Amino acid sequence: MAAFYDIITAFLGIVKFFIFAHFIMSWLISFQVLNPYQPIVGQIWNVLSRLLEPIYAPIRRFLPDLGGIDLSPIVALFGIFAIERILQQVVFGI
Repeated sequence: MAAFYDIITAFLGIVKFFIFAHFIMSWLISFQVLNPYQPIVGQIWNVLSRLLEPIYAPIRRFLPDLGGIDLSPIVALFGIFAIERILQQVVFGI
């Protein structure tokens, strides 16, 4: 059971890294620090967007429209933290 826990937490850690990278990159693009029309920036942005859209889309259906502010990454991170805590309690009884 501990090996299963390690695999799941490693996967969730990678997903958290991608969410943080996407979040920071969106701010840098918004403040025009990064140009999404540069080839490497555009490719990274497209890959991150395609990877995270299946996570964000169901969350966006339930969140109200805040006019340009996307809270789905924050909700996704809270969900991941909750899943990690639940797994900790199930596996280790903490």
